[in-house]
Amino acid sequence: MRTSIATVSLSGSLTEKLEAIAEAGFDGVEIFENDLLGCPLSPEQIRARAASLGLSIELYQPFRDLDSTSPERLQANLRRAGHKFELMERLGADTLLVCSNASSDAVTDDELAAEQLRLLAERASDHGIKVAYEALAWGRHVNTYLHAWRIVRAADHPNLGTCLDSFHVLSRGSDPGGIEAIPGEKIFFLQLADAPLLAMDVLQWSRHYRCFPGQGGFDLTRLLAHVLRTGYTGPLSLEIFNDNFRQADTKRTAVNAMRSLIALEDSVSDALPTSSSLPPSTQPHGFAFAEIGTTDPVRLGSLLAALGFARTGEHATKPVELWEQSGARVLLNRALPNAAGEAATSLVALGLDSPDPELSAARADALLSPILPRYRAPDEAMLNAVAAPDGTALFFCDAAKPTWRQDFSPPTPTQDGIGSLRAIDHVVLAHPWDQFDEAALFYRAVLGLRPHESVEVADPYGLLRSRAMTNGAGTLRLVLNMAKVGTRTLPGQHIALADNDIRATARRLLDLPEQVTLPIPDNYYDDLRARFELGEARHRELRELGLLYDRDEQGEFLHLYTTTIGQVFFELVQRIGDYRGFGMANAPARLAVQHASTPADPSLER
Repeated sequence: MRTSIATVSLSGSLTEKLEAIAEAGFDGVEIFENDLLGCPLSPEQIRARAASLGLSIELYQPFRDLDSTSPERLQANLRRAGHKFELMERLGADTLLVCSNASSDAVTDDELAAEQLRLLAERASDHGIKVAYEALAWGRHVNTYLHAWRIVRAADHPNLGTCLDSFHVLSRGSDPGGIEAIPGEKIFFLQLADAPLLAMDVLQWSRHYRCFPGQGGFDLTRLLAHVLRTGYTGPLSLEIFNDNFRQADTKRTAVNAMRSLIALEDSVSDALPTSSSLPPSTQPHGFAFAEIGTTDPVRLGSLLAALGFARTGEHATKPVELWEQSGARVLLNRALPNAAGEAATSLVALGLDSPDPELSAARADALLSPILPRYRAPDEAMLNAVAAPDGTALFFCDAAKPTWRQDFSPPTPTQDGIGSLRAIDHVVLAHPWDQFDEAALFYRAVLGLRPHESVEVADPYGLLRSRAMTNGAGTLRLVLNMAKVGTRTLPGQHIALADNDIRATARRLLDLPEQVTLPIPDNYYDDLRARFELGEARHRELRELGLLYDRDEQGEFLHLYTTTIGQVFFELVQRIGDYRGFGMANAPARLAVQHASTPADPSLER
């Protein structure tokens, strides 16, 4: 189906928006009136610019407060509409969005509303223009889509139809099943928006918190399926009011928007006349490896050795070492200093065990995440990788045939691995504020991961937003965090390692000459005693070993953190029973200790 997006959904000038929309692959665009009013180009020039980019102008919007009004105001509205029709002819737009009246003096009279909309449609027909009437969720008299349809049906004019907006339908809790009572040819336009489920004024909710499909809590798949069953053949168009998107990179947001529509259209492929060309989702079922780039390989290698890892391989052509302990594998990439000559350590790649690596890569590419170019020697394993929103490379590995390990030859002898680590439990990635929702959509659409509810964690300098993503079996877990809180850059990348005997590991680490674990304040353990009755001996053991504790209905959770090297630290975790969480209740204590040893970013202090 054709795709479209409202210019209000992006930041920048109108010309910048049109270029980004076209580059992202959209077919058309809704022109939001404020974007046109601030543009130095004439309507004819805007029309020519859109055409040169391959974009059709699908809709002009919004026209407000026309219906259910006094005769005097109606005449003024019709005069205003006449000017808009002339403008639309110059612009090349054939559909005008008319919102239901939200003013305090709107009259509760369906017959009057139908009569006034019929007059508008009659004027519009003289210009070859259609009127799409939309029920605003906060409309004074008309605020549901079925009410708007009843008025359109009563007006009975060929140039008058309805516009369905998923936010206005779903934010009021309306059942979208009733959409199928509307003939498809009378649905003149469809606007799509997702949103987090919030208990707040619907107008403020709409103006600030809409997001792209797949980023919120609305069931857009069901709504779209109902629309398609009516025979609707118009575009799927995004109309997003979001404070973050209006400040974010225009081109990046446009690509994110297009990805959301591709994934949404795929979710209703059964209701489409043609099947989706999007390759099916192949959920990864575990981590093959985590790769850390570092200019301080000695320090990072010492930490890995302290945790019980053994250096088991060296890459044949690249400065990369393989460190292993049971099923936990870390690649240590000896990176060069940055342009300023500064040392750095950061998580640069993740290997994901995929049931079909080629299919995973093909799906990512179809969802606008192209395969990354990379040098490969003739005899090296063929691994495809794509870039995650934070820049981390995601490699699709075949767990049944881990050919990538053949690229590593045994190194000079080192100590054997010691300890009880068995696998990578989860990985935490840090994202700038304007990429957080993009990341959730990426992992949901590209990898098929299930998003958990977004949570806010108390940080000494503000609130840290966090969201977990897991596969269906719970064997692959990712946590998305914000990269900054206030003026502080968080040590936000960490690799959590599953430990079969975390108490023994903690005792061994305490005996090392250098402290490698994060010191936890005594106040935390005093509070833990109040939160949980664990018995005096167990409370004392947790305090002595520096272990943190949590539990839910399914089980218990023990964990500890290492000190940070660059942007990376490790977490050791032991899940007892069927504990599903991530110890979020303990994050404030961890963050406070990390902040105490991490200076604020001076570039943000004014």
